[in-house]
Amino acid sequence: MALDFGVFCKNTLDGEVVDHCLSSLLGLGQNADPSYLDWLMKAWGWTLAVSGLSLMIALLLGAVMGSLRTLPDNGRLSRLLVRASTAWVELFRNIPILVQVFLWYHVIPAFILPLKALPAYWLVSLALGFFTSARIAEQVRAGIQSLPSGQRAAATALGLTTVQSYRYVILPMALRIVIPPLTSESMNLIKNSSVAFAVSVPELTLFAMQSQEETSRGVEIYLAVTILYALSAFAVNRVMALIEKRSRIPGFISPVNSAGAH
Repeated sequence: MALDFGVFCKNTLDGEVVDHCLSSLLGLGQNADPSYLDWLMKAWGWTLAVSGLSLMIALLLGAVMGSLRTLPDNGRLSRLLVRASTAWVELFRNIPILVQVFLWYHVIPAFILPLKALPAYWLVSLALGFFTSARIAEQVRAGIQSLPSGQRAAATALGLTTVQSYRYVILPMALRIVIPPLTSESMNLIKNSSVAFAVSVPELTLFAMQSQEETSRGVEIYLAVTILYALSAFAVNRVMALIEKRSRIPGFISPVNSAGAH
C-alpha cells in the first residue's frame, strides 16, 4: 500500500484538499477551515501542555513526599509525617493510571465541588501528576538516603533546623543525584499523557483515533503521531541530559546512578 501523507492537507469538514496547507498552519493562508495538519499540531500542543503541567505537579509533590519519608525519628509528628507520605506513595502508585483519571473526572468532583469547574485537561493533569509524584517520591527518597550521613550531621552542627537542612543541604544534592531516573520519569509522563483521550482531551491519541476513522489512512496518521511522541520524549531527554551535565556534583558517585552500571 502506497503512503499518502497528503491526507494531512485535507479539510477536516468535507475532506477536500486545502490549498497551501503549510501556509495555513503558519497563519499565512486564507483557508478558513482547519486541515488535519492543523488538528495534528493542536493535538501535539495539548499533549505537551498536559505533560508539562503534570510534571510540575509531580516534581513538587514528589520532592515533598520523598523528603518526608526520610525524616529522622524525632518524635510523634515526624513518625506521623513519615507514615502519611508512605501511604501517599503506596496509594497512588498501586492504582492504574487510567482508573485514577476516571476517578478524578467522574468521582472526586462529586465530593470536592470546586473541581467541577475545572476543564478536563486540568483533571487529567492532576491525575497524572499525583500518580507520577508517588514514583518521583521514591526516587527522591533513594537520593536522600544515598547521601553520606555526614551531610545531615554537618547541617545540624551548623544550627540548621530540619526544614533548613532539607532546603539548603539535603534536597539540592539529592535532586541532582536523581536526575537520571527523573529523566526516564519525564519521558514516561509524555507517553502516559495518552490516557487523556479517555476524557476527550484533544491530544495526539484522540486525534489519531478520530482521524483514522474519518480518513481510513491509519498508517499515515499513526506514523505521524508516533514520530511526534518520539520527538517529544527525545527533546526531554536532551534537556535533562544538559541539566544533569551542568548540575553534576564533582567527584560524587551515587548508588542511585551506579546501580544501573552493574
